[in-house]
Amino acid sequence: MNGSRPARPVRIGPRAAAALVLVSAIGVIAFGWPLLAGEGSGVTAHAQDAPWLFAALLVLLVGVVVATVADGGLDAKAVAMLGVLAAVGAALRPLGAGTAGLEPMFFLMVLSGRVLGPGFGFMLGSVTLFASALLTGGVGPWMPFQMLSMGWFAMGAGLLPGPDRLRGRGEVLMLAAYGCVAAFAYGTVMNLQGWTLVTGLGSGISFVEGGPLHDNLVRFLAYCVATSLGWDLGRAVLTVVLTLTIGPTLLKALRRATRRAAFEAQVTFEVRKE
Repeated sequence: MNGSRPARPVRIGPRAAAALVLVSAIGVIAFGWPLLAGEGSGVTAHAQDAPWLFAALLVLLVGVVVATVADGGLDAKAVAMLGVLAAVGAALRPLGAGTAGLEPMFFLMVLSGRVLGPGFGFMLGSVTLFASALLTGGVGPWMPFQMLSMGWFAMGAGLLPGPDRLRGRGEVLMLAAYGCVAAFAYGTVMNLQGWTLVTGLGSGISFVEGGPLHDNLVRFLAYCVATSLGWDLGRAVLTVVLTLTIGPTLLKALRRATRRAAFEAQVTFEVRKE
């Protein structure tokens, strides 16, 4: 193997890709269906559906893992790295949780997804959020939505262009830019999950069940600006700062660990002639 090329422990084969598409499709529906629901659909009554979504998500997440194993992209060493990184991410979250959106785990998700690939990134993001929720006591109806959102966040870093060619300052700047945009996107998506269930808001920012899609989107934008813009800004700024300062060192460490683990090494046998 060429030492300059980063090994990717999780290769996305056809079955793993199909599982990821299925999980993402269900997630998009779970987040967005209230905007398309008609009047009288009882959107707020579905606040108790989170346990069912969580159960479905766990089954589908296991399906992603099984499909990845079946496609030959995941072995014991990759599972071990997944556990280590998830534990580190879960330990980082309490350092800033509840403080102006300063959540250092986000930059780790960006760098891990970049080095280890989109399939690994999705599993890492989901597992890390699950572990950190148990650690911080943040278990609630929002947890399955957070798992999906963080999975998408880390997976997106693995889909960025030039994984085998772009290096140095240019790569770090690209990751910092992605982390900034994705930090806002994460907050926006999570706002969408909670906004449709919150009652008693002002008329300019309240969700109107069965209302025109355009009007509700305008109200949702106003809701995000009024309630979470500062929180999302703190998350984005911290992600950018950590990526620019610690990012180069951590990228090298992750790539070195990946090469030494030789996730892509194939076992071969030679027949010796006597």
